[in-house]
Amino acid sequence: MKVEGREKQATRVGSASRLRASTLLFISLFILSTPLLAYIGPGAGFAFLSSFLVFFLTFFLAFFSFLTWPFRLLIRLLKGQKAYRKSRVERVVILGFDGLDPTLVEKYMADGKLPNFLRLKKEGTYSRLRTTTPAISPVAWSSFMTGCEPSKHNIFDFLSRNPKNYLPDLSSARIGPPRRYFTLGKYRIPLSKPEIKLQRKSQPFWKILGQQGIFSTVLRVPITFPPEKFNGHLLSGMCLPDLKGSQGTFFFYTTNPERLNKKEGGETRLVKLEGKTVRTFIGGPENTLLKNPEEIRLPMTIRLHPESETAEVEVSDTRFLLKKGEFSPWIKLTFKAGPGFRIRGIARFYLLSLKPHFELYLTPLNLDPEKPALPISHPFIYAPYLAKLFGSYVTLGEANDTWALNEGVLPEKAFLDLAYSFHQDWEKIFFNGLRKTTRGVVVCVFETTDSIQHMFWRYLDRAHPACPAPSRSGDGDRVIEDLYRRMDSLVGRVLEQLGEHDCLIIMSDHGFKSFRRGVNLNSWLYLNGYLQLKEGASESEEWFKQVDWSRTKAYALGLAGIYLNLRGREAQGIVEPGEESRKLKQELMEKLSGLKDTEKGTVAINRVIDAEKIYHGPYRDNAPDLIVAYNEGYRASWDSATGRVNRVVIEDNRKAWSGDHCLDPELVPGVLFSNLKLAASSPRIADLAPTVLELFGVPVPSYMDGRSLLSDKSGKMEKEESEKNKNKKARSDVRKKK
Repeated sequence: MKVEGREKQATRVGSASRLRASTLLFISLFILSTPLLAYIGPGAGFAFLSSFLVFFLTFFLAFFSFLTWPFRLLIRLLKGQKAYRKSRVERVVILGFDGLDPTLVEKYMADGKLPNFLRLKKEGTYSRLRTTTPAISPVAWSSFMTGCEPSKHNIFDFLSRNPKNYLPDLSSARIGPPRRYFTLGKYRIPLSKPEIKLQRKSQPFWKILGQQGIFSTVLRVPITFPPEKFNGHLLSGMCLPDLKGSQGTFFFYTTNPERLNKKEGGETRLVKLEGKTVRTFIGGPENTLLKNPEEIRLPMTIRLHPESETAEVEVSDTRFLLKKGEFSPWIKLTFKAGPGFRIRGIARFYLLSLKPHFELYLTPLNLDPEKPALPISHPFIYAPYLAKLFGSYVTLGEANDTWALNEGVLPEKAFLDLAYSFHQDWEKIFFNGLRKTTRGVVVCVFETTDSIQHMFWRYLDRAHPACPAPSRSGDGDRVIEDLYRRMDSLVGRVLEQLGEHDCLIIMSDHGFKSFRRGVNLNSWLYLNGYLQLKEGASESEEWFKQVDWSRTKAYALGLAGIYLNLRGREAQGIVEPGEESRKLKQELMEKLSGLKDTEKGTVAINRVIDAEKIYHGPYRDNAPDLIVAYNEGYRASWDSATGRVNRVVIEDNRKAWSGDHCLDPELVPGVLFSNLKLAASSPRIADLAPTVLELFGVPVPSYMDGRSLLSDKSGKMEKEESEKNKNKKARSDVRKKK
């Protein structure tokens, strides 16, 4: 899932303001210019389509599409016949369960609790799946889809550092402002397109298949925003932002001043009761159509009914009733940026309390899939089409609000209710894609497994600092087991939908371990003389605010990486490339490998890896110089991930976010199941892309690092079986003639 822990905030700090502003710039321009290019179909378009010219052109495109569809269908059928001529299968279905852990899978299978997984193990293939270095979701999923190691797809973490200012950027996508504007009164209207660019490189296997005429439906796979054009349907997943340009900012309203403390990952508003009425607002995106950009605020009135434990909410021309302890359905919210400019979002409300204090939770502002302000699917109309079929659904890449639970805003039950309601929506969308994609590929990634394990692993680890006292009901103890049972049920329903010539692959990008203690690499670098603070400073705020770069040799950013302050690469670099940098890396590797947690008497860091030794692709220079492989129980601390510096190197992790995988990749393999017999001796996540290509008889590009898991033996067996079937058919035909 993620962004992992506090990194979920990373797009809001430092470079965050740029991302918010540029996101809205893109939204504004997108509203102006895109519908003429959009796919035509149910739910397409925005409110401004009242323009007659735009309507006329849209109608013409739809009419032309209707007239030509028989010819396009014929061409597709002919091309499709050729495409599948060398295929071993009709369809490949891939279920991605983010973070499904092999140790737990094996335990629950042995206990008879996962009958459908066990069936696949007995009849097909089961193996642990080697993950990427580092074992971080965007890195692993990028290798899954491209078949390449990280320096060929350019994703090394959730964050990448900007060497010009040492601030973080979101690694997966870049959104930049338009270059030209014209001024109209108080407004600044963009005249050129903004930059919206996918930072992931190399081609996903579904794009290669599409070039051969093979169709794919790709749902919620991480690092697919913005969506690329290919022969198929795609709904973007992890790293798709909310309307504020962040990776998920929740809202918390309270009349209790004691709850006003800063909520990481969210915005807290202290409100006042006027009798039984609360008047407040929802803070939306910044309006960068204005010469002086400001937050667009949506007025909201809440009338409390304590006797019935309900509240009536009035917002965005909508009025609805909230019951305490229940989520509202998706509520449509419209933010007016200017005359004719509307930015549409959706959110869900949860009434936490009415007395003695009023408290209300509001989910992050998701893009409205029916009228999305950013391209969230391919073709563009696919997201609105799904909204017409199923109603509003979550679009945020980091859907499950782990920070609201971390910060004590959402109770555990509410978090689980919300997570499973999102999961049900994804199941509906997935089974719709499965029914309608009768040939080709269907891929869907479920993040439910990842986010619930992150938050509830403490119940499996009684030694965890955040582990609650055992409850009589044992509800918390059963959360993860129930999660695995639910996924097993999903697998069973998928198996019922498979045809004789369908291949099913079930996999996870990594496993899980406990996260008991956090290591602040920047504090270690500071205390050991590799990082220096400005004169008079004894610690630094987020994003290295008090760091003296003119005397700093190395710094850590993100969840696994250490960067050298290299001359000619970093803006204020002091380490000379060549011999000096090699010696510095070796020195850091020797000192940090085997780093002891003196308080606990255990090793915190297993090893430090020189990225130059494991990466060989064209984007190697964008990688961290060193990758830290933590021991079980340890991870980069919350402060280390966001560039804080102090004198504390290792400390307890007391947050609900208690399980993790950003440690030594050898400790957190994923899982691999298939209904086919695969050559699964130590398979890697990068092997799946070439395996799918070979299943369809498509040549595997030479640049891929992965290797097909279809062995020669399995190929010979398939040929022998095919010959047997042909002989049986021939004998049957002879008997019929007689």
